[in-house]
Amino acid sequence: MKLSPRLAALTGAAAAGVLAAGTAAAVQAAPPGPAAPNPAQARATAADSARALVANRPAYLQAGSDDAFVQKPVISSEGTQYVPYERTYRGLPVVGGDFVLATDAAGNLKYASVAQQRPIGALATTPKLTSAAAAKTARAQLKTVSAVEGTTLVVYTLGASPTLAWETTVRGTGADGASRLTVDVDARTGAVLRKQEHIVNGTGTGTWNGPSPLTLNTTQSGSTYTMKDPTVTNLSCQDAANNTTFSGTDDAWGNGTGTNKETGCVDALFSAQTEHKMLNQWLGRNGADGNGGYWPIRVGLNDQNAYYDGSQVQIGKNTAGQWIGSLDVVAHEIGHGIDDHTPGGISGGGTQEFVADTFGAATEWFANEPSSYDAPDFLVGEKINLVGSGPIRNMYNPGALGDPNCYSSSVPGGEVHASAGPGNHWFYLLANGNSPTNGQPSSSTCNGGSVTGLGIQKAIKIMYNAMLLKTSSSSYLKYRTWTLQAAKNLYPSGCTEFNTVKAAWDAVSVPAQSGDPTCSGGGTPTPTPTTSTPPSGGCSGNKLANPGFESGNVNWTASSGVITTDSGQAAHGGSYKAWLDGYGSSHTDTLSQSVSIPAGCRATLSFWLHVDSAESTTSTAYDKLTVKAGSTTLATYSNLNKATGYVQRSFDISSLAGTTATISFSGVEDASLQTSFVVDDTAVNLS
Repeated sequence: MKLSPRLAALTGAAAAGVLAAGTAAAVQAAPPGPAAPNPAQARATAADSARALVANRPAYLQAGSDDAFVQKPVISSEGTQYVPYERTYRGLPVVGGDFVLATDAAGNLKYASVAQQRPIGALATTPKLTSAAAAKTARAQLKTVSAVEGTTLVVYTLGASPTLAWETTVRGTGADGASRLTVDVDARTGAVLRKQEHIVNGTGTGTWNGPSPLTLNTTQSGSTYTMKDPTVTNLSCQDAANNTTFSGTDDAWGNGTGTNKETGCVDALFSAQTEHKMLNQWLGRNGADGNGGYWPIRVGLNDQNAYYDGSQVQIGKNTAGQWIGSLDVVAHEIGHGIDDHTPGGISGGGTQEFVADTFGAATEWFANEPSSYDAPDFLVGEKINLVGSGPIRNMYNPGALGDPNCYSSSVPGGEVHASAGPGNHWFYLLANGNSPTNGQPSSSTCNGGSVTGLGIQKAIKIMYNAMLLKTSSSSYLKYRTWTLQAAKNLYPSGCTEFNTVKAAWDAVSVPAQSGDPTCSGGGTPTPTPTTSTPPSGGCSGNKLANPGFESGNVNWTASSGVITTDSGQAAHGGSYKAWLDGYGSSHTDTLSQSVSIPAGCRATLSFWLHVDSAESTTSTAYDKLTVKAGSTTLATYSNLNKATGYVQRSFDISSLAGTTATISFSGVEDASLQTSFVVDDTAVNLS
């Protein structure tokens, strides 16, 4: 028999070929080699293979004898390894010299995405213009300047011909408010070559997330709690007036009033933590910056706006004075950060806002809140009347709000939010198609064609993997090529996804490009869970047997003593629960059940969890509970999650539709001080 918590506490290398010129070079993959034994080895193999390839200077890199290359950390996604590179010329950074090499786990090159279109050749590196004069030109691009971050000599290759330039970053205010602007100035003539804004403004909706109470991961130190995630670097919510993290003597936050900053931080932190789960579970990304980290979220911007600037996310208010930290606002702004921290930096050519909108939509669908809250849809600004005119953007019909549905040559030079129209329209068609059967609205196409959607999860996965091929020369035309290649990388066994991506771009009038990959082997767009007719058995009900354990130790496979009525821990409902660990000594408990999820259904795993621990540390996870669906780890909890009462946890496991998967809980306890993981009222609900 287990000890009660009180008693336990007392007891103490591919060959370099010649490729066609262009910004994205298609590569015929070598025959697949043996799978790498683990992700770390796959990344190392890819890095070594890419290094050897670059040393041979294949023609598609447009490399001259004075070029040198800097390899950046490898990014893994769905079996493809993305190896980003930056370039220097005679020691100077090259703006537009970046490229990405995509390999399989064995290091075989699958695709090369190259920004530079011509060799630099012989370029003089002595400027005629002084750095001070260039900085003055950069300052003149803003209405007011609060700081000059620095001026660097670079080689600029994004224009008609390579040019020596000064690059200066200035802070201050521009025509649209706060600004952090990088300006490239011709080092011979003083002409402005490019302006790159780092403060990426987002307009969206804010409504309180729910249902209450919302679960937040916060930090406790002694008797003080702070709105800082204890496991995610830099993820906190602060008062923008003084950049101070909200704190208190209890772990209850906000008063439910939308004009209250702490309440605004409840919404904002919950939204960010929800997006963090989506990134991990749907995309396999380690945090917004790809390295487990985020940026502080600051509530209190005195503007009908929100923005990301590379170091923070600022959250403003609507015209009623309510802070707008909702799912789609916060996820959109963090989406800019993801864009900034994938190869090539913040997307250009009018694509940056649609890129961020896709993360807002995906996070709403991942959260799947009830209709009275920020429910999943493809509108931006649908809940709070941000500026008094309803939704800000409409992804299924951008034209309803005055934005273009269809791409044209004028789109890249338009206002950035309006320019999001064709990209948002493409993403909606990719996810839902033009005539969805999942309750979403129909969407007209620009070419009169028909598109059958792939579902939101596949759509965001393709979008994200295209971003891993991104270079500094990004544009709508490049995103067409990159998303096609991403679909090919992700789904190599057929052409269904590839053909759907292509059909969706055709449907918004983004034209075919010479660098577009091709796909053979069959496959046409077919319905998937969010667009298909439900199976004959229906998509409803709980698929787990004995979900509350009230029938005792049946239907589940469990370690001895796990399913119990022991009074040492209360059940969430009824008399039985599953009590893993709690011994105060080295111990492992397991609990599992196999469940069949019908094809065409959306599935959500949920359970109530209570963590009780005698551990006093606030920083070290000594005892851990791992939750898995099939081979996918959904979450890990530890003694750091201890709290009074139960908290409901839920996960979208729709990717397992059409399979039989094992839902499993594994608790591992170390040699001293008990931690009890108590699970009750489980469900795999279909919809």
